[in-house]
Amino acid sequence: MTANKQEILAAFSEGLKKFDLDSSAVSARIEDDGILTLEGSTKTWQTAVDIGHMAAKLPGVHNVVSDLTAPGAVPLKRKDSAPYRAMGVVDKADAVIIGGGVTGCAIARQLTQYRVNILLLEKEEDLCEGSSKANNGMVHSGYDSKPASLKARLNVRGNAQYTKWAQQLGFQFNRTGSFVCGFGEEDRAAIESLYDNGVTNGVPGIEIISGDRARELEPGLSDGVQFALWTPSAGYAEPYEVTLALAENAVDNGARFRLGCEAVDILTEDGRVQGVVTTQGVILCDCVINAAGLYADEIAEMAGDRFYSIHPRRGALVIFDKENKGKIHTFSGVAPNNYTKGGGPEETPEGTLLWGPSALEVPDKEDRDVDREDVEFILEKGMHLTKGIDPRSVITYFSGNRAATYSEDFVIQNSRKIKGFIHVAGIQSPGFASAPAIAELVESLYLGQNPNAPINTAFNPIRKPEPAFRDCTQEERDRLIAENPAYGRVICRCETVTEAEILRAVHGKIPARTMDAVKRRTRAGMGRCQSGFCGSRVLELLAREWKLDPSEVTLKGKGSEILVRPSRNTGRNAE
Repeated sequence: MTANKQEILAAFSEGLKKFDLDSSAVSARIEDDGILTLEGSTKTWQTAVDIGHMAAKLPGVHNVVSDLTAPGAVPLKRKDSAPYRAMGVVDKADAVIIGGGVTGCAIARQLTQYRVNILLLEKEEDLCEGSSKANNGMVHSGYDSKPASLKARLNVRGNAQYTKWAQQLGFQFNRTGSFVCGFGEEDRAAIESLYDNGVTNGVPGIEIISGDRARELEPGLSDGVQFALWTPSAGYAEPYEVTLALAENAVDNGARFRLGCEAVDILTEDGRVQGVVTTQGVILCDCVINAAGLYADEIAEMAGDRFYSIHPRRGALVIFDKENKGKIHTFSGVAPNNYTKGGGPEETPEGTLLWGPSALEVPDKEDRDVDREDVEFILEKGMHLTKGIDPRSVITYFSGNRAATYSEDFVIQNSRKIKGFIHVAGIQSPGFASAPAIAELVESLYLGQNPNAPINTAFNPIRKPEPAFRDCTQEERDRLIAENPAYGRVICRCETVTEAEILRAVHGKIPARTMDAVKRRTRAGMGRCQSGFCGSRVLELLAREWKLDPSEVTLKGKGSEILVRPSRNTGRNAE
């Protein structure tokens, strides 16, 4: 440590003076390992977050645990584990991964290279229901991450591995490159700083180019752009497609998945992991890998090793109709601020324009609202950067939360208190880009504790997905329909999704049980009408295949039922 405890606490007290606080409103204590814990209350959540960031920057502070409260703040929640312990042992595994986002699924696939029993737990009814599904799918090049940080190292390495991942797993990946645009000399210093960062981090091909050269590469770029930071290694993939591809390949190689299975406690004895108490019962294991995203700090608390806090940073995204396909291909942004890359216009691999995200600190991890200010901010920035796009062609918007720590870096390490517990936390942007390298790092941590793990000689990294009907030639379509007439029944007209594809998703390796699960696997409902025409037909298929009453079909799990009562003749038949 570069400062002793008294110096750290004195520096913290000095830093508090810039905030409008009562002298006793906030207190701090520092541990020998440099973990600073904050307690007290503030008038606003943003103030609590700002204090956490201030504290994390103090010399000698390794990370910050913030128990500060503010209006709207949601404290750490713990379910009573007794009823679930009473269920008894329902499963055993060598390693349990908590979290079914892109990080957890990448780790699961990576560890199936060894003959170990891998079990992934996801508390939602499908994979990719948290931060992974709500990011913009950008595979960042690595110019923004702080040099020498874990983010910087894993971002550049992970980015380089995406081409191989896409080839092996069969998902679409477009290495389009990216721009950070300058509109005048007032932007030059920030862009030159990002260039220097990128060079230090080892970003390949990074350069500052003229506005004219940028428009040669991307004709849809605004005429007002005078110069730009260009990184050709950046690209795009669909986050839910990547997550599912990883999961399916992990299943092919022996991993198992439990959906709707929430971890409520970590069992330890004599300083080592013994198992996980879940809402489905007790699962015994020797290793727990905490890839729980927004809830990673709560899982760490269950294990008795919480040394960081996750503060959710909400980001909204706006989607345009496919009539805009081809108007811009390359991500285009402006110089970011301290805690976000700033977002901007892009085109997804499917050809849909997706703009954003915004960035707003929120006190509730489940706050996925989209405010008018979010949409206005995204559209104003996008229109400034592009040309020829009508904002009236927006078809929908959504938001998700980033799992940020106050150190603003990834936390990937063995627990220093509990043997067999591995932290994989703070995986916010560029977490999607870093996922291949994160999985490798976790593999090395696991092998460090299990050096004799036998190699899985049958490991097959290749996944061959079935072709999407919409991408087939007419000859291929005719052949598919001849083999299976369900290909001839189009359910979603906007995205040309057939009944056969929906049934394939429902009965897949990771079965789709909800409307959103079908949407992520097939794109049914992602088009202009946003399920207005196909939604009822997808619901009917789910009810039929899972032998459910239609009122039991949900959007994304219990509590999100689509139908609540009959809609016809309710007044005439009412008692």
